[in-house]
Amino acid sequence: MTSKPPPRPAAKSYDGEGIVVGFDAHRCLHAAECVRGLPTVFDVDRRPWVQPDNAPADEVAEVIHRCPSGALQYHRTDGMPDEVPDVPTHVSLHADGVLHVRGDLEVATPYGPRHETRVMLCGCGATANTPYCDHSGSCAGHG
Repeated sequence: MTSKPPPRPAAKSYDGEGIVVGFDAHRCLHAAECVRGLPTVFDVDRRPWVQPDNAPADEVAEVIHRCPSGALQYHRTDGMPDEVPDVPTHVSLHADGVLHVRGDLEVATPYGPRHETRVMLCGCGATANTPYCDHSGSCAGHG
């Protein structure tokens, strides 16, 4: 008898005017593109730490697109398009074993396939968040 993994908690959502920001803490590898790129919206010392109304939706979307892990995602509610995947798809293997992938992706996970535009995949096999890297293996020195 095969057992299924327990359902994964959903990403947290932060509603703003014209944009909804999703955050999956299990995928965040602290690249800090968000806090450096738009500190008025992304401030880890504030609760809630994401306040999408503190900047125009276009700026919020542009900074989220920089998030290499895909932990931050967005949905536009103002009629503008959601994130457009990079074309062509780009894959880079970093020295620590982390695969950075951007494009129109379907990622096989224990919870079923997921449509993605940006991911950091575990190359060492020591992740607790298969197939996403969580820096628990040899890639822990990545930063």
